[in-house]
Amino acid sequence: MRLRYLQIGLWIAAIAAMAAFGTARWADRTDPGTEQAFRPVFALPDGAGRVRSSEEFRGRFMLVFFGFTTCPDICPTTLSEVAQVMDDLGADAAQVQPIFISVDPERDRRLGIDAFTQAFHPAILGVAGDEATTRAAADSFKIFYEREADAKAPDGYAMAHSPALYLIGPDGDWLRQFPFGTPAAEILADLKARL
Repeated sequence: MRLRYLQIGLWIAAIAAMAAFGTARWADRTDPGTEQAFRPVFALPDGAGRVRSSEEFRGRFMLVFFGFTTCPDICPTTLSEVAQVMDDLGADAAQVQPIFISVDPERDRRLGIDAFTQAFHPAILGVAGDEATTRAAADSFKIFYEREADAKAPDGYAMAHSPALYLIGPDGDWLRQFPFGTPAAEILADLKARL
């Protein structure tokens, strides 16, 4: 019986240790003041083939979203919110760079990533690399994406992906993420408090 209580106690201690470790890892990820500030990076070509990198936008805030041009709902909704934010920022819009990173780069280059992003707002920069550079960017942002068979989707597949919008600070540090469905007014208020 004592052995059974000892095993239960060890399981409880292990679970508590894992929870503490997870909390510490999340703090490292979200708090730029910690020793291991979360600083995502990317280097991907735009629609004209020019490589655009996170370093290029130092000194400005970045609103970064991962998606794909044939997305039926999440991507258009989020980019519409970003467009509204950019319009509402007025003169402060020059301090913010919205970026759309394709998780379906081959098809999105073929379909025209520039035409897609420009349809929402002229300030939104669309970038689409190859599989390796796209995976590197996604890993840096710690986001998920994968191809899924879907007979109803164009070309018979769709892309599952993390739906959040990411705010990166002028120094390159991750500041926060806005969950899918966050209204433009809330994103705008957060940005204005930081500008």
